[in-house]
Amino acid sequence: MKRCRRLIYIFGDHLSHRISSLDGADPQRDIVLMCEVAEETTYVKHHKKKIVLILSAMRHFADELRIRGFSVRYVQLDDADNSGSFTGELSAAVAILSPDCVVVTEPGEWRVGQDVSRWQSMFGVPVSIRPDRRFLCSREEFTAWADERRTLTMEFFYRRMRRKTKLLMRGDDPVGGRWNFDSENRAPAKPDLFRPARLKFKPDTTTREVIDLVEQRFAGHMGTAKDFNFAVTSSDARDAAEVFNRDFLPFFGETQDAMLRDDALLNHSVLSPYLNLGLLDPLELCKSAERAYLDGDAPLNAAEGFIRQIIGWREYVRGMYWRFMPEYASSNFFKASRPLPDFFWTGKTAMACLATTISDTIDNAYAHHIQRLMVTGNFAMLAGLDPFALHEWYLEVYADAIEWVELPNVIGMSQFADGGSLGSKPYCASGSYISRMSDYCEGCRYDVRSKTGKFACPFNFLYWDFLDRHVQDLSANRRLQHSYATWRRMTQDRRNEYRQSARAFLQRLDEGLDV
Repeated sequence: MKRCRRLIYIFGDHLSHRISSLDGADPQRDIVLMCEVAEETTYVKHHKKKIVLILSAMRHFADELRIRGFSVRYVQLDDADNSGSFTGELSAAVAILSPDCVVVTEPGEWRVGQDVSRWQSMFGVPVSIRPDRRFLCSREEFTAWADERRTLTMEFFYRRMRRKTKLLMRGDDPVGGRWNFDSENRAPAKPDLFRPARLKFKPDTTTREVIDLVEQRFAGHMGTAKDFNFAVTSSDARDAAEVFNRDFLPFFGETQDAMLRDDALLNHSVLSPYLNLGLLDPLELCKSAERAYLDGDAPLNAAEGFIRQIIGWREYVRGMYWRFMPEYASSNFFKASRPLPDFFWTGKTAMACLATTISDTIDNAYAHHIQRLMVTGNFAMLAGLDPFALHEWYLEVYADAIEWVELPNVIGMSQFADGGSLGSKPYCASGSYISRMSDYCEGCRYDVRSKTGKFACPFNFLYWDFLDRHVQDLSANRRLQHSYATWRRMTQDRRNEYRQSARAFLQRLDEGLDV
C-alpha cells in the first residue's frame, strides 16, 4: 500500500461516516486502518450474535469507505499474520506505511483509551486523539457540570440537555408543562396477536462469512449466530428506526416497563446496538421521535420517554463512566462476593422470571431495560452476587453492551455498588413488582403470594433479608424509609422466617443445587 499522510484508525464502535477521525480526510493521501483482533473478541466471552454484529458491520463500513475512494487496510480475525491486538496492528501498519501521523477518535472504553494514550511514545509518530462528536455532551462539558454539584442527579442533567438540544421545548419551558412523564409509563402489557412484525435483516454474503467464522472460532460462547438478523449497515439501521417510529413508538411509553413471557421485545426500539456502534445518530433519532409527537403520530409520554433514554440517561452514564473510571469498575458498596450461578448461562432455573429473561438473552443477545434492571439485576443484588462478575456477564451477553454504557448501568444503577453516586436508592423489589409488571409468575413453581417457605417466591424473602443485612448502609436512605418502617413493625418471629428462608435458599444456590 502507498505511504500515507494520515493513518486513520477506526474502531468497531466508530462506524459513522461523520466520525471525527474522518474530518478533513483525503482519500488520495490518507489510509484507513480497521482491525478485527482476538483481544477484543475474547477479553470477555461475548455472545456470538454480538461478535457477528460488530465484525459484519465493520466489514460493511470498510466497503462503504472504499466506495468513497478510501484505501482501507483491513485486518480480518483469521488473517495468518493478525497480531491479535489494536496496538500490534498499528505497529505493523506504521512499519509498512510510515504515516506522517495517526488520527483516531477517542475510544469508548477506558482500557482501550489507556493503550491509545501510549501510542505516540511507543511508535514515535504523532497521534491525534479527537473528541467523539456523536455524543451531545463532551467529556469536558460533563466534567464542568459535575464540578458544580454535590450530587449528580440525572434528572437535572437531562433538563440541561433538553435546553441545549431544544427537543420538546417551548421557549424555556418543556412541552406539556412537565419535564418527565415517567409516571405515565408504568402500565403492564397484555399479549397482542396484532402487534406489528419486527423488521429482520437477511444475512448477505459478507455476514454469512462472519457467521461461519464465529460459529467455528467461538463455539464455547453464548448463543447461536445461525439465526442472526440484526442490521449491519447504517441504511438498514435507519430502516429499523423508521419502523420503530411508525409501528412501536406510539405504544412505547405506557408499556416500556412491562414484560411478557412470549413477547420479549414488546414495543421497545432495539436500536441501541446500532446507536452504540455508530450506525445511527442519537440526535437524529430524537428529532424523529419529536416529529412523531408534533405530527400527532405518538403521544407525548412516549416521545419524551424515548428521548430521555438517549439525551438523558445515555449521555449521563457516559459522563459518569469517564468521571469515575478506572476505580468505578471495582466499586462494591455492599461487599458482595457470591459467584454468578450457572443458570445465568443456561437459563435453567425454576424461577420463571429469570428463566424467561435469561433465555431471551441467550436467544436474542438482547433484553430490555426492565428485564435487565428488575429481574437479573434485582436478583443479583438481593442474592449478593459479585457486582464485577455481573458487569462482565452483561458485557458478554448483550449486543449493545459497550463498556462506557454497560458498566455504570450495572455497577451504579442495577447494583448500587457505587453507594449512590449514580442512583438515589437501590433498585430492589420483591416478587410483587415482577407479578404486577409481567405475566412471568403465572405457572411458576414458586408462589409470588407466599412470603416465606420452600415454595415462596425467592424475591419476597430475599428482598427483606437484603434490607436486613444492609440496615446500617441503607436505613438512612429517605427513599427506603417506608420499607424499613414496615420491617420494624413485623414481629421478631416473622423477621426470622424471612431470614431463615433466605438462608436456606442461598445455601442451595452456593451448593449448586437447583433453584
